[in-house]
Amino acid sequence: MGSKKKTASQKNSRSASPVKEMAISDLTAKHQKDLENLNLLTQPFRTLKLFSMAMMQYLMRSIAYLLSHRWCMLFSMIAGLALILLVTTDGPHVKHVEEVGRYLQFGLWWVALGVASSIGLGSGLHTFVLYLGPHIALFTIKAMKCGRVDLKMAPYDTIQFQKTPLWLHKDCSEFGPPVFSSSHGTSVPLSSILLQVQLEAVLWGLGTALGELPPYFISRAASLSGSKVEAMEELDASSENNGFIATRLTQMKRWFFSHAQCLNFFTILILASVPNPLFDLAGIMCGQFGIPFWKFFFATLIGKAIIKTHIQTVFIISVCNNQLLYWVETKMIRMLSFIPGLETMLPKIIAKLHSMKDKYMATKTPSTSNIKVNKWDFSFASVWNGVVTIMLLNFFVKIVNATAQRYLKKQQEEELASLKNKSS
Repeated sequence: MGSKKKTASQKNSRSASPVKEMAISDLTAKHQKDLENLNLLTQPFRTLKLFSMAMMQYLMRSIAYLLSHRWCMLFSMIAGLALILLVTTDGPHVKHVEEVGRYLQFGLWWVALGVASSIGLGSGLHTFVLYLGPHIALFTIKAMKCGRVDLKMAPYDTIQFQKTPLWLHKDCSEFGPPVFSSSHGTSVPLSSILLQVQLEAVLWGLGTALGELPPYFISRAASLSGSKVEAMEELDASSENNGFIATRLTQMKRWFFSHAQCLNFFTILILASVPNPLFDLAGIMCGQFGIPFWKFFFATLIGKAIIKTHIQTVFIISVCNNQLLYWVETKMIRMLSFIPGLETMLPKIIAKLHSMKDKYMATKTPSTSNIKVNKWDFSFASVWNGVVTIMLLNFFVKIVNATAQRYLKKQQEEELASLKNKSS
């Protein structure tokens, strides 16, 4: 009788296990579908609810951390009270507090733009194209027109959101006579312009280095827990039938992962020093394979905030500087002079091009019709700020969607774990 009961129970467990496996697979498919459908466009209320719950959870963890570290909480309270007293009380210190506030706003602005540019595994906001690049180009053009580089009233006199620098709309006569000049006209040394825009460029580069830390920490935590980070799982599961470009990118990523043993300080430095869309994978690999944090961060910081930033800045200045134009002009004249018939025509063509350039680069006299100028500036600023606002909203939507999906995925993992424990 006992043997019959054992065999019957074994048969029941064997028949029940496929059913439970089917239930787990069905639940996994349902979870995947829920994740794909969770976004602000299809499920706005649920997405906002999960985003709010995730933010509340993060806030509660931060408060719990402060409560567990009393010295940190005490320091935060003292610093907060001191800041409130400095801001609310009147006295001779007010102007110094305002000046420090402008510097802090300036620093946080450019660092935040750098973080926004590199965070999000390639889906970040391209703030170099939107802000830093145009700022460097406009300053270079203005310096070339005015023949001097002392245009800023302070280092924080830069482009910011819905705020233009004071030097941009000033006439060159307000700065004084040109300081730099040459036989070709106004020629400002590249090094002089670089020193004027170097601080905001380095701050932006610092932000891009900080934006590379989340992939590293996520991958590091996954490695310590014995699991793979999501990007590596997607790479393992990706197929080859995703189009030519997607297939090539997947092949590059797999090659990148297969050479993980080559990762050290100098390889990370080289990868961070050039425009590299695959650098997020470098951060993931460094976290997954146990590269020390300080080795990864210092290599990334030097590569992005010093080397890469200066390469981009020098390139923008060179494009907008007359020196590069004269170099190209000299090379073109030398090449065209070998063509029969053009040797006699070149002086007249060059003279006409120089006159057109001088007319463009010449300082314009103040317009008598202020209404037209204000209308044009207003329309241009409105269009530009509209484009930037749309991109910022798109970036915010991506953050909300990703945060809500991450929170939902954690809930789904807990549900699957409880179901597997019951089945076992």
